[in-house]
Amino acid sequence: MDLHLRKLTYFVGATIDGFIAAPDGGFDFFMAYSTEDYVLHMTAEYADTVPTPARAAAGIADAPNSRFDTVLMGRGTYATGLPAGLTSPYAHLRQIVLSRSLTTSPDPAVEVAAEDPVALVRKLKQEDGLGIWLCGGGDLAGRLLPEIDELIVKQYPVVAGTGIPLFRADFSPRTFRLTDSRVFEGGNLVLTYAKALDRIRPEQPEQQPRV
Repeated sequence: MDLHLRKLTYFVGATIDGFIAAPDGGFDFFMAYSTEDYVLHMTAEYADTVPTPARAAAGIADAPNSRFDTVLMGRGTYATGLPAGLTSPYAHLRQIVLSRSLTTSPDPAVEVAAEDPVALVRKLKQEDGLGIWLCGGGDLAGRLLPEIDELIVKQYPVVAGTGIPLFRADFSPRTFRLTDSRVFEGGNLVLTYAKALDRIRPEQPEQQPRV
């Protein structure tokens, strides 16, 4: 792997049982766990992921991008803000919606791409810039799994039972290495994983001599 390439990071909230949203795409049930220590950590460490309309209230309206300068979204993820008129949720980033059914962009600041997501990400990685943030959803994450270099899961202490999964993909185990973990007052965690270059092989049971 070329260490000079830009990194693709899947940064997303999820339940204990691995769902990033309700079946209808809603994720309001996560808000109950946004304690003060958690919000302060998010705005300090991941300011680039705060939606543009909320940045002023968080006191980071003019904060320069430090981790990401590009965000990728599937149509379902992007559509959650449209009923509220939020057509450009991350105006401080380059916004790309990957969709074959959305033919025109609702906002001039948002690009719509119908090309293969893997090909697009490989092209973006070759360009100069900061990291690339994969915002969601599960279908797009499943297609881009081979290209994800870092996985940051904001795990909330709730079991959903069903919903939109963290990844929707065929069975294909891939190894990630835990590089950091934080616990907050609300019981939520932030877990950071890096893609392991080598698959971890389970230890083989010691062979016993035959008698």
